[in-house]
Amino acid sequence: MIPFASQRGGGQDLADHLQNGLDNDYLEVAEIRGAIASDLNGAFAEWEMQAHAFTNCKNYLYSLSINPWEKVNGPMTRDQYADYIDRAEERLGLTGQPRVVVYHIKDGREHAHVVWSRIDIEKEKAIQMSFDHQSLMMVTREFARDHELVLPDGYEKGREGKNRQNTLYEQFQQNNTGLTKEERMEQVTQAWRESDNAKSFVKALSEKGYMLATGNRPYLIVDIYGYYSALPRMIDDKSVRAKDVQAFLGKDFPPDSLPSLEEARAHAKDQRQKIKHHADRDAQADRRDRLKEVHKERRKTVEKERQDLRATQERERKSLHSKHVAEKETLRQAFAIQEKEIREKRDRFQPTGLAAFLGRVTGITFARKKLHEFQDRKRFEAFSEKSDALELRHRDQKLEQQRAHEMQSFDIGRRERSLDRIEKRELASLEAAFKKEWRRDLHKGYEHMPTFGLELTPPGRRAQTRRAMNRFQNVAQRKAEKEKQEVARTGPPDLTEEFDRAAGVKDGGRGERGGDEDSGKAPRVSVRSRSPKRKRGPNQDRER
Repeated sequence: MIPFASQRGGGQDLADHLQNGLDNDYLEVAEIRGAIASDLNGAFAEWEMQAHAFTNCKNYLYSLSINPWEKVNGPMTRDQYADYIDRAEERLGLTGQPRVVVYHIKDGREHAHVVWSRIDIEKEKAIQMSFDHQSLMMVTREFARDHELVLPDGYEKGREGKNRQNTLYEQFQQNNTGLTKEERMEQVTQAWRESDNAKSFVKALSEKGYMLATGNRPYLIVDIYGYYSALPRMIDDKSVRAKDVQAFLGKDFPPDSLPSLEEARAHAKDQRQKIKHHADRDAQADRRDRLKEVHKERRKTVEKERQDLRATQERERKSLHSKHVAEKETLRQAFAIQEKEIREKRDRFQPTGLAAFLGRVTGITFARKKLHEFQDRKRFEAFSEKSDALELRHRDQKLEQQRAHEMQSFDIGRRERSLDRIEKRELASLEAAFKKEWRRDLHKGYEHMPTFGLELTPPGRRAQTRRAMNRFQNVAQRKAEKEKQEVARTGPPDLTEEFDRAAGVKDGGRGERGGDEDSGKAPRVSVRSRSPKRKRGPNQDRER
């Protein structure tokens, strides 16, 4: 069990990395807890929003990678993964925090990724992650003890050795050259053991695609890709020290006779450009097409959801419209029925004959008419108020439905944009895989590796050349300083003759043109010499 953990931000980039199906033979998003969204990009976006809303935390995520030691213990079960995750969560103080769990199988090796949100919403602060690596070490020891697992060197107390991991530079070099550090050490060690002198050793390195150079260390080896390593560290023999390597190579190849690291890299770049890249274009195009087919199949789910969402939204809009029309019609019919009943009642009690005559004479009919008009106006005003309130409620319902539909469409669009980023990353990974395969093909047999190396000058020749160049530069610099001191002491030189020559003056001042008509002499050109500027002293600068 080897855990790797770190606090980080950049949730979208992490989500794209975890969902990269090209770099992993198997990918499973097993759990998303504490998020509304059902995908990693949406969950990490929510947690980033919480971090910005409640805190000033930039590294709002805590990412843990769980790597079983399959060579000794075999693969872990899902129950074991769950047990380790729960133990780590409790020990790190992340109990109950939102998290995601993703399982990968890469190059036949299964491992798990767990990402927690560090933002405590209730307390509105980020959870402190002090001494998290020590906590993970304790969890790993307890887990191995309870499950009877063997830990690598460096994890159990009292065991000698150290769990040596590749540095970032070594891992980058391995990914780009196709050779592990152990394989490169094996090549260099073999050349060291099979060589009886310095020249044969350098020749053997050149045949394997390495050349000697010098830099921050006396002896470096540079491969055809420009990556370098210290030569003594690449010899897999603890009895061989750096001083032994210097003593072995110092006579025939002193450090000052070797090319610098920059020169070796430049030469390696020239050699790479000379190598023809005989790639199977048809096979690469076929792999690209297959990857694009995978992308299309993966998009079918989102596209189907979008189509279903559009149909559902259209049904909801029609249903809401029908409901609004029905409510308006019900209100209108109720008002019309009420008006009809009132008119019928008034018609039944309408006075006739003498009563009608007396009503007109006494003014009762006019008063009744005004009363009826007032009652009708009040009923219509009440109907108008109900109609306006109903219209306002309908407008709010339409706006609410529209906002809900926009959020649903935005979520689908967000998932499509996430797929765009994932597809772009997978295509970049495929191109990187093509490049890596080509580089690895160069290592299939040393005859495919070009025997390259700068033409090494004889011992001491390069140092003599450099010393000669330094002497030349020193002499030129001293000469320039001497001339400057001479000018400062005597003033600028007299340039009268040079001006006369430029003006065409001949024979003691008689020129072809431009001279004095009376005397026949050319005018003298006076050159005013400038006194050298005095340098301002430090005390005068302070006063100024």
